[in-house]
Amino acid sequence: MRPAELPPPVDGGGEPAGGGRSLEEEVVDLARALPGPLRRLTVRSGDRMVEVEWAAEPAAPPPAPAGVPGGLQAVAPVPVAAAEEPEVPDDAVAVRAPLVGTFYVSPSPGAEPFVRVGDEVEAGQTLGIVEAMKLMNPIVADADGEVAEIRVGDAESVEYDQVLMLLRPPGGAR
Repeated sequence: MRPAELPPPVDGGGEPAGGGRSLEEEVVDLARALPGPLRRLTVRSGDRMVEVEWAAEPAAPPPAPAGVPGGLQAVAPVPVAAAEEPEVPDDAVAVRAPLVGTFYVSPSPGAEPFVRVGDEVEAGQTLGIVEAMKLMNPIVADADGEVAEIRVGDAESVEYDQVLMLLRPPGGAR
């Protein structure tokens, strides 16, 4: 959906809203100010959180974002170079982050890590935790293997689908 396709804000009587601005109105205005088609929109009412993701247009760079009434401002996406993340070797299996959050190697500060490089792991074993919005999400091994490399440090921010660690299948080359 393109931001321009969003319906105009309306009040309870079906007329365009005016006066006090609701969170919905601010979000719609923000979405209209985005430089490309909307890909994902998350809105929360308690403490007013807005999370917006849009597809970057491959054409010319977007114009400088303009402020939106209500204190929200559109921000252009920062392109990520594809070569930033090292490749996954053919003899290894990547363990990827299932969501955006903070990666932890142990269940609590000062505790022993779930795994270390060289540890043998079994399918279903916890390898780490990704915290997102105060929820701890366990990262588990999909298959048996040996931890070959841990690419993310403790308490480090991670992106969706980022490689957290590499596992070598049992019997694989060292």
